[in-house]
Amino acid sequence: MKPARVLAAIGLFLLLAGPSLHAACTSATAAGTFGFTTTGTLILPGGPVPVAAVGSITFQLNGDVSGNQDRSVGGAFAHETITGTLTVNRDCTILLVANVFDSSGNFARTSTIDGVLVNNGKQIRAIFETVLANGVSLGSVLTVDANRVQGHEQ
Repeated sequence: MKPARVLAAIGLFLLLAGPSLHAACTSATAAGTFGFTTTGTLILPGGPVPVAAVGSITFQLNGDVSGNQDRSVGGAFAHETITGTLTVNRDCTILLVANVFDSSGNFARTSTIDGVLVNNGKQIRAIFETVLANGVSLGSVLTVDANRVQGHEQ
């Protein structure tokens, strides 16, 4: 086969296969530090309360997570630290299990957060699936918007 035909065959293959080829996400896609905001509502036994938080979170290549946030729940302000694990799927969806501690280091709650890496891993859009505080599952409508501030996928 002549070189021109080989190149034409390869080009045709890439043209036809191109629409079905997608970049897959890995832990390297998420690794780095993100600044984030969380906004929404917690459904407490006494009724719904507004929630807002800002912070930074770092994802390691091995899935370990660390970070901190300043948050307000119904007007009660607190500084908190975060540890946990991050799972990154090939389709760029993520699952974060976050353990949150108060400023004295006491365990406060565990949150399960589902999300997606967007803009080539530079941003995360997410929603809280569960908030478990003192063994009690709280209803929530909380979303997260995160932007990369440093890390692997810059």
